[in-house]
Amino acid sequence: MTPFAKLPAPPYYAVIFSSKRTPGEDGYGDMADRMVELASQQPGYLGVESTRDADGFGITVSYWQDEASIANWKKNAEHQLAQLYGHERWYEHFELRVAKVERAYGKR
Repeated sequence: MTPFAKLPAPPYYAVIFSSKRTPGEDGYGDMADRMVELASQQPGYLGVESTRDADGFGITVSYWQDEASIANWKKNAEHQLAQLYGHERWYEHFELRVAKVERAYGKR
């Protein structure tokens, strides 16, 4: 599990990726690490939080300054390759949701 992302005051956007993995590694870990590294270099990227349970269900939430930043990330060539591999070999099922964060608070 990654630590909590340090985020600015809202508003900002969250891309919520829920997934169920297929069995086996098949290069997934290396690609996942590369996607976090690459996303962190993109304009408008704010942070990420991710977790996966022993049964292969995971949720990754990436945070972005605006919708344009999310659209640019989606167009990134390496990210598109990762998406293709995800469809073909890494995920039994996934859901992606984009939400605007209006309020945020927590225990500090």
